[in-house]
Amino acid sequence: MQDLYEIIKEYKERGSCMLLTVLEGDHVGEKMFLCGGEMIWQSEKNGFLEKYLGHLTVIQESGMVSFENVKIFAECFGGGDHLVICGAGHVSAAVIRIGKNTGFTVTVLEDRLSFADHARRIGADSVICDSFEEGLSQIQGSGSVYFIIATRGHRYDMLCLKKVLEKKNAYVGMMGSYGRAAEIKRQLEKDGVKKEILDKVHSPIGLPIGAKTPEEIAVSIMAEIIQCKNKKKQSEGYRDEILKALDVKNTKNKNAVLAEIVWKRGSAPRDIGTKMVIGWDGTLTGTIGGGCMEAEVIQEARWMFADENAHYRLRKVELTADNAEEEGMVCGGSQIVYLEKRTCR
Repeated sequence: MQDLYEIIKEYKERGSCMLLTVLEGDHVGEKMFLCGGEMIWQSEKNGFLEKYLGHLTVIQESGMVSFENVKIFAECFGGGDHLVICGAGHVSAAVIRIGKNTGFTVTVLEDRLSFADHARRIGADSVICDSFEEGLSQIQGSGSVYFIIATRGHRYDMLCLKKVLEKKNAYVGMMGSYGRAAEIKRQLEKDGVKKEILDKVHSPIGLPIGAKTPEEIAVSIMAEIIQCKNKKKQSEGYRDEILKALDVKNTKNKNAVLAEIVWKRGSAPRDIGTKMVIGWDGTLTGTIGGGCMEAEVIQEARWMFADENAHYRLRKVELTADNAEEEGMVCGGSQIVYLEKRTCR
C-alpha cells in the first residue's frame, strides 16, 4: 500500500484536502484522506470512518468532531502557501524577504537578468527569467497561490493580470494608483474579462496604512495577503520539511513521532494543525510553540520510543499564567496534542 504521506505529497497542491484521524478508542489511529471531496486513501476498508463518510465530507474547518462519543480530528488544508510575484523591483525585493519569513514559498517572474539574479540572491525559492507571458505559462494556479503584479510598466501589468485571472488563485493584487488600475480593468473588460472577476482584484494593493517606502509597502501587501489567507480556516497542512522527516524509510530517523495540535483554548502560541516531528535521536523538525508545553510533548515522545507498544497518545498540556510569564508570553492557554509513532522495521 502506498504510504499516506507520499499520497499527501502527491495531492496537496491539487486542491482542498482533508485528513481524518480517529484519536481514541478501539479505532485509534485509523485514517482517511480526501481531496476535492473524493476519498483517495484509507487505512481500513469499511472501517469506522467510512461509516460516517457522508457526515465527514461536508466539514470545511479543521477541528475535532465526535461520533459514538469517539473523537475524530478533521484537518482541512490545501497546498503550501505560494507567493508568485510578477516583477522584481524594489518593492518586490522587500516582499520576497517578508514572504519567506512568514512561511510562503516564493516564485518571482522577471524578464531582466540583473533583477532576476537579485531576486534569487535575496532568497526567492524559484526565479523564472523569461517573458512574463512565458513565465506565467509555467505557473499552476490553485487555491493556495497568491499573485502580486508589480511590473515596471502598464502594458506588462495588463498582460500579467489577464493571464493570472485565467488561473485559480487565492488572491490577486496589482500595484498602481486607482486611476491606473481602473484603466487596466476597463481595457480588460473590453477584451471580455468579466467585471465580477476584475472587481476581486486588490488594487491599489495592500492595506491602507499610509505606506511610503518599499519596505512599508511590502508590509502592507503581506498584511493584506495574510488577512486573506487566515480567513480560510484551514490548517498549515504538511510542509515539505515535515513530510521529509516523516519518511522514516529514507532518513536516519527509523523511528519518529508526529506531534500535532488538535485542539486549543486561550492564547496558546500555535494553532490547531501545527506539527512537529521528533526523531528517536532527538532531532526536531517544526515546532508546536516552544517552551514548557513543547518540552512536555518531547518527553512524551521519548516515553513512546521506550515502549514498543505505545503507538498513539493524546496529551493535554497547560500553560498557566505563571508559566506564561516565565516563558515571556502574554497569557496562558491549553492544547491537546496527538502523538503518533512511525516505525520502520
